[in-house]
This record gives sequence, structure tokens and C-alpha cells, in this order.
Amino acid sequence: MQQHLYFLGIGGTLMGSLALLAKDLGHTVSGSDAKIYPPMSDLLANADITVHEGFEASQLEPAPDLVIVGNANLPRGSDAIEYVLNKGLRYTSGAQWLGETVLQDRWVIAVAGTHGKTTTASMVAWILDYAGLSPGFLIGGAPANFAASARLGEMPFFVVEADEYDTSYFDRRSKFVHYRPRTLVLNNLEYDHADIFADLAAIQAQFHLLMRTIPAEGLVIAPSESDAINEVLQQGCWTDVTRVGQRDGKRTHAQDNAERWSFASDKSASDGFTVLLNDEPLGNIQWSLLGEHNKTNALNAIAAARHAGVQPQTAIEALCEFRGVKRRMEVIYEADNLVVYDDFAHHPTAIRTTLQGLRAQFSQDEIIAIIEPRTHTMSLGALRNELIHCCAAADRVIWFRGERIKWDLHEIAEACVIPAKIVDNVDKLIKQLVAEKPQPKARRQHWVIMSNGDFGGIYQQLAAALADDANLNLKLNLALNPAPKLD
Repeated sequence: MQQHLYFLGIGGTLMGSLALLAKDLGHTVSGSDAKIYPPMSDLLANADITVHEGFEASQLEPAPDLVIVGNANLPRGSDAIEYVLNKGLRYTSGAQWLGETVLQDRWVIAVAGTHGKTTTASMVAWILDYAGLSPGFLIGGAPANFAASARLGEMPFFVVEADEYDTSYFDRRSKFVHYRPRTLVLNNLEYDHADIFADLAAIQAQFHLLMRTIPAEGLVIAPSESDAINEVLQQGCWTDVTRVGQRDGKRTHAQDNAERWSFASDKSASDGFTVLLNDEPLGNIQWSLLGEHNKTNALNAIAAARHAGVQPQTAIEALCEFRGVKRRMEVIYEADNLVVYDDFAHHPTAIRTTLQGLRAQFSQDEIIAIIEPRTHTMSLGALRNELIHCCAAADRVIWFRGERIKWDLHEIAEACVIPAKIVDNVDKLIKQLVAEKPQPKARRQHWVIMSNGDFGGIYQQLAAALADDANLNLKLNLALNPAPKLD
């Protein structure tokens, strides 16, 4: 039955993707958010979904059939929430709606963990699609191999990025407890989300709830060496566990099966590696993705796809054609001896592994990290000491102090293991970067802009400013050195 669904917080990666799925199901869809920016704003506009700015009660008139509530800036006391409650409107959370409406009766492949969820989930979806299975998926980003971040697909498979953040103001459990996966990838587990979790143990408690939803005939894919994840498994695991990342590691849990995935790097090609199952080579992957962490992501994806019936050789072929995810080391400008990247890294570990991957690829080039620490965890300073070392693979770092930061970044800049600078104005930063870009014969530079937000629009503005500067220099050069006249 067609309904009018209204999404409160529609600009988020989960909620926006849910809105797209609801549209595909035939519902009338609209919603609102405080701020919406690409790529989600573009995806919603392309789907003809009406989006309002802010959370005004009037936006809920006439009353929709169902209000789907996100978790961003929507506490008790907000106009929209109070209106929903006072009027007795039907409401649910985004995660619960997904679980009950879309995932029911599906073979759910969920990817959870602190880092790498988006990339790994995109890999799994692409492998299944390459194998002709046409899976549904919901991914917290924009995978380059697909036209959208979410689709219904065909039964039975559905790939979902399983976020540990809380569900909504009325449901403080992690979103992923609503998904009930048959195949679960646990990429890694570290402390994050300091605004809702007091410590790592609090996050582990939510992962334990997730473990309780996996059927005995399912599969858990976990790293060979992770104390945090092993502690979760020790709290209770009723499912076979496949390990990833170590060739000859010892069994660490009673449920560990015989499958152990690893890789051997191709020393002759920095972008190639061999996939191994129980130390037996299965094939070689050649791609453009950087870093050891992405090789591990690939192993997780291959193992998950194998559980769904896809042969590893087919998965390897698919990943050779994997094009990555927007905002994951996405090149936004390249000319002469300068490359500028847009990257979503926002946790010290993600910053470190991303920069290490770039350094391994370009050992002789100069790397400049430009970082906006804007997450709740970063803004509260919960991991500030880890920021001192996370940029060590770069040559220098520029820290952007936005309005969210509640502590003094200078203490990090002073203690940083590489030269560090602090800026607090995007326009000034852009002018500074353009003025300092490398000269034609200078050492090649890589600028890595890292943020989980729009960084004041720096990506588009910087690319445009660099292009304008290049065009100006070209015109000046032509004026000073005109082409010779031909007789």
C-alpha cells in the first residue's frame, strides 16, 4: 500500500538512502534536515524527493502516514519531535523501518566496525552484482560502480553498512541490532562516538547484542588479531567464525573454522596482491586503491561473498574492476606535479592508514594532510593524543579549527611529530594553498583533505581556484612567450 513517508534527518547517509529505497517501493517521500550537501543532496534531487530545510512542525502538515526519525539534531524538545508526539503521529526509526520493511526475509550481509564499512560493503555489493545476483544494498556513501547508494535489488541478498551509532532519540541501541544479518563482517573495533559511548566496553556491549541476532547457520568474518573483537566473541558466539589477516595464526575462539584469509603483496607492483585461503593462492588483484587496509577490506568482501555462494575467483575478477567510493581518496584535482584528494577519514586510525597507504605508493613525493577534526569524538577531544602521531606518514599537516572544536588544537600542533599549522578560515586556507602550490619542476605534491563533512565547501572552491590559477599562468606564459609566426 502506497503511503506518504516523511524522513526527519533525510540528509544523513542512512536516512537519505532509506528515502531512496522508499521511493523505489512506490511511496510518496519527503523530508527535512538542518543542512544537506553532496553527494546525498544530488541523489535526493535526482529522485524527485522534496526536501525542506530545518525541522519545523509546519512541514508535517498535512500529516504523513508515517514519520521516520533519524538521530541527528533531533532530541526531545525540537519542534518536529514534539509535534509528532503531541499529534499522535505514527513514527519509527530509520533502522527499524529498514529491518521490518526491506530486510525481512532477505539474506542480509552486514558490514560492521569502526573503519572501512563503506568501502567493504561496496565491494561485497559489487562482487555479488558482478556474479549476476543483483543484490539490494544500502551503503553509507556513493560507490563508483553503482548509480546510487541504495537499491532494492532482487531476492534474496541485501548488503547493508551496519553502523554502531545509536538508532534515534527513543531507541539508544545501535542501528545494526535491527538488521539481523546471516553474514556478518567485523572489520575492526576501536573507541569512537564519544558523544554516546562512555568507553570501548559500551560499544562492545552493542556488538554483543548484534552477535545474538546471527543464526547458527550464519557466518562471522573477523580479524585474526583484534583484542576488542575477540572480547566480543568471548561474550557469546553461536556462529562459525572465519578469520582474516594472518596466515598461520592460532585459533582464538572455539567457533573458529578452518578458513583463514590473507594476502601476499606483489613486490613488483605496489597496487597488486595475491589472495590466499589457508595459505593457498587463489588469484591476484590489480587495482588503484591504496593501503594495506583496503587489501584487508577486499579479503573480508571475498569471504562474505563466498558465504553467499560466489566463488573466490569470480570475486577476485570483480575487485579488479572495483572503482572505489566517492570521498575515499577521490581525486578532485590533478595537474602537472600536484594531486588533490577528498577523503572521509575522521578517526586517528583511519587518518594514519590512509596516509600510510599514500606514502607506500609515492615514497619520494611530498604529502600534505589538511584535516578538519569535526566529528563528535574529535570535537570533544576524546582521542586528541592519538592525533599527535596519526599524520606521521605525511611531510606536514594543516589542522582546521572549525566551530565544533571545544579544545585548543595548538597543544596537538606543538606536539605533532611533523611540522603542523592551524587555520580557522576556509577562504584564507584556499588562498594559502594556491599560493604555495608546487612550481612545474618542483617535487610532486599530494594534498589530502580529510573530513566527514563539507569542510566549508573547500573541495569545489579549491579545485576551481587551482584551475583558475593554472589558466591565468598559462595566459601569462603565452603572453610572455608567444608562439612563433609561421611563414
